[in-house]
Amino acid sequence: MSIPLREQLRAVCADIDGTLLDSRRELSPRTIATIGRIKATIPVILASSRMPAAMRHLQQELGITNHPLICYNGGYVLRQDGAQPEVLDSVVIPVSICREILRLTTGSTLHVSLYEQDNWYAPGYDKWTEREARITKVTPQIDVAANVLPRWEQVGTGAHKVMCMGPEEEISTLQEALERGFSTAVHAYRSKSTYLEIAPRAISKASAMELVLKICYGLNASNALAFGDNYNDMDMLASAGWGIAVANAREEVKVLAKEITEANIDDGVAQAIERHLL
Repeated sequence: MSIPLREQLRAVCADIDGTLLDSRRELSPRTIATIGRIKATIPVILASSRMPAAMRHLQQELGITNHPLICYNGGYVLRQDGAQPEVLDSVVIPVSICREILRLTTGSTLHVSLYEQDNWYAPGYDKWTEREARITKVTPQIDVAANVLPRWEQVGTGAHKVMCMGPEEEISTLQEALERGFSTAVHAYRSKSTYLEIAPRAISKASAMELVLKICYGLNASNALAFGDNYNDMDMLASAGWGIAVANAREEVKVLAKEITEANIDDGVAQAIERHLL
């Protein structure tokens, strides 16, 4: 006898940009109120390509600062355990691969930002830096890769994410070069036509979701109600007990989702939570 869906779903895992946030990249009053009704009994896990600092203010608004975070598409997974967050998993792009990515951008006009833990290193204040700072509410450290990479090498770390921003043609050229030469090491996807986000090939939101549910709650992926809109959400929606795409999602995401909810600008996540969990 199958378990009713309402009883099966015991956790929510939601992408942020294009899914949870509205057209102003903010949480709507309805979203805050709806999550407020479930957060005491159902964990609400934010899963994003963002860095932790760009997610914590959203947790604060939702009142879920004690719930886990899936950052960098699963490359950096945290839970709040006392005063300091506990790192459940951390996977980086090695410095040697970072150098190759930078080599491929030589001669282009691409902006390359490097991310590691809660650090964002931007090469300077340009329109891309200003735009990201405005969207994420995070201030970068201005430092060039020639300084950052040797420091990482010395302490044995690397990049949780490399983000390249610039003209569509240059982004396409870089993506093709990475797919040809580094497909086993990194995954490069376009979050926008002018944005290329590069992460370790080994990680995903799906594997991070499974890790968090097991370690923190004794649950598995079948217990998750998951939401997304973009390529990096596909495996998470596919592995969740009930994967939902917002109406503004890419067609490839909609195809594998079990349900299509309203668009992010119409409180699609809140409406689906109300239907399934309230």
